[in-house]
Amino acid sequence: MEIYQHALPYLKFLNLLKAVQGLSNFPVLDALEERLLNSLAAVWPSNSRISVMEAISLLPSISPATVHRRLKTLQKKGLLKVLVDENDNRLKYLLPTDITTEYFAKLTLCMTEAQQG
Repeated sequence: MEIYQHALPYLKFLNLLKAVQGLSNFPVLDALEERLLNSLAAVWPSNSRISVMEAISLLPSISPATVHRRLKTLQKKGLLKVLVDENDNRLKYLLPTDITTEYFAKLTLCMTEAQQG
C-alpha cells in the first residue's frame, strides 16, 4: 500500500480534473482533443504562434486528417482561434482563447491543491 500512498496526490489531481472538466463553462473534450490541446499548450510559451501544419505534426502517430478535424472541433468549441497570416493568407496560426487560458489556469489550481492536500 506504500505505492498507493505515493500516488494519492496524482489521484486527487485526477478527481479535481474531472470536476473541472465537468463545469458547464468548459467544453467537453475527447481524449484526442485533450492531447492535442496539451501539445499546443506546451509549444505556445516558446512560440506564441503555431501554424496549422506545425500543429498537425505534433501528433505524428495520428493521421493528419484526424488532427486537422480535431483542430476544427477545438476551434468550434472556443478553445482555439485562427489567425490568418497578413502576408500569406494560406498560412494560418493557432492561438489560445480566453477559455483555453482559463482552462489551464484551473488545471494549475488543481495541481497545486493536489500537491498540498
